[in-house]
Amino acid sequence: MIVATAVAPRRALSERPSMSSVTKRLSAILQAKANKALDKAENPAEMLDLSYEKQQENIQKVRRALADVTTAKKRLELQAAQLQTQAAKLQDQAKQALAQNNEDLAREALSRRAALDSQLQDMGTQHAQVEKQQQQLETTEQRLSAEVEQFRTKKETLKASYSASQAEAGIGEAVSGISESMADAGVTLQRAQDKIADMQARAGAMDELIDSGALPDALGGPKDDIQAQLDAASGSSEVDAELAALKAQMAAGSLGTGPAGGTPAPAADESTK
Repeated sequence: MIVATAVAPRRALSERPSMSSVTKRLSAILQAKANKALDKAENPAEMLDLSYEKQQENIQKVRRALADVTTAKKRLELQAAQLQTQAAKLQDQAKQALAQNNEDLAREALSRRAALDSQLQDMGTQHAQVEKQQQQLETTEQRLSAEVEQFRTKKETLKASYSASQAEAGIGEAVSGISESMADAGVTLQRAQDKIADMQARAGAMDELIDSGALPDALGGPKDDIQAQLDAASGSSEVDAELAALKAQMAAGSLGTGPAGGTPAPAADESTK
């Protein structure tokens, strides 16, 4: 028993979830809820406009780079033109020095011109590289411009479709709401009709009970059975009196139509004479 009680708490502690697992689960739950909230708040039209703006920014970067490369190319061309002018001048100076029999001065002029020629070759190489970069950037800018224009057209089409879908969804929700309202109204109307019919049936039953005497009339006061019998006897006496008067009237009428009443007797038939 002592060993069992000692092992049980250790097992319970081992079965408890660690803080790291709880933290991971909590992080996953929060991330799922955040993603759901972001999906609900995301507007496709706004996202398309934002993507279009980013593409426009990329094109502007390419165009700025193209402008920088073009500027560098023009600078190299200007420097090369200046070096060519200096080289031509040194060439003329070398000729003038030889004309004056000054070979040392001519050699110095030609040496400087050779250095300028080396610089011109380097500039030519740089100019070719810059020109190649310029062509690549121009091709990239044209391609990106075409892609962005296609994206813009597709973006506007998708935005129009999204707006139409929103309108259709709104109409569907409105129709659904109207249908639900009409269904509720129909149920309410049917309930009212059933209640009215029930009340009418109850009123009819009450009228029948009152007419039959099974239920006393609340407006007529309590019924007196003795008075009811007296009323019935009085009504019967009145009927008997009216019946006797009618009989007397009929008897008097039958007597008034005989010979004593002065009414001539019918003539005898000629065949009896």
